[in-house]
Amino acid sequence: MSPSGSSRPVPVWDLPLRLFHWSLVLLFALSWASGKMGKLDIHMKMGAAVLTLILFRLAWGVVGSPTARFARFVSGPGGILAYLRGQWSGIGHNPLGALSVLAMLGLLAAQATAGLFTSDDIATDGPLVWSASGAMVKLLSGLHRQGAWLLLGLVGLHLAAIVFYRIKKGENLVIPMVTGVKEMDPAPEPQRLASPWLALALLVVAAALVFGGLAVWGK
Repeated sequence: MSPSGSSRPVPVWDLPLRLFHWSLVLLFALSWASGKMGKLDIHMKMGAAVLTLILFRLAWGVVGSPTARFARFVSGPGGILAYLRGQWSGIGHNPLGALSVLAMLGLLAAQATAGLFTSDDIATDGPLVWSASGAMVKLLSGLHRQGAWLLLGLVGLHLAAIVFYRIKKGENLVIPMVTGVKEMDPAPEPQRLASPWLALALLVVAAALVFGGLAVWGK
């Protein structure tokens, strides 16, 4: 507690965003493990689930709670420089964290999309391989395999950042992503959280688009 006594728990991450985060962690781990073990049927299902979550996150980044909205936390070069100079204040993702979020979402989306057109040249093809030329399938298959290592590297950087903030800045980034709240001093006015029912509706729509689309066009 600070001398001013103004420190208090502040809602930072809403429930839909936290569930998205930890679901994505689980799906990434299952995707990696199933791919390495040759369980490609499971691997493809995990990829479709990842695409569903990415679509949900894009929508939630527009209509979700303030800290979930891209317009709220994505900064230009000026915001990044201000953060590096110690002149940034706010709740949620800082400007560097925003870059990490965008990189992770973009790479995951590209990886999962490429997987739809990937073939192992033996017995298993992605559901949309039939719609692409042989050259395109070969290109996307190679990118999909290399992208897995890029994602692993990005995850490593993410974990390193968590450790850095914990050791050097005394800030635990994991607990707020579990509880949704963070002790802050001075404590800002609480944000108005978006409805979890809206999040559920968006998730259902995203799942319908991905799995419905694959059911219609996939082979």
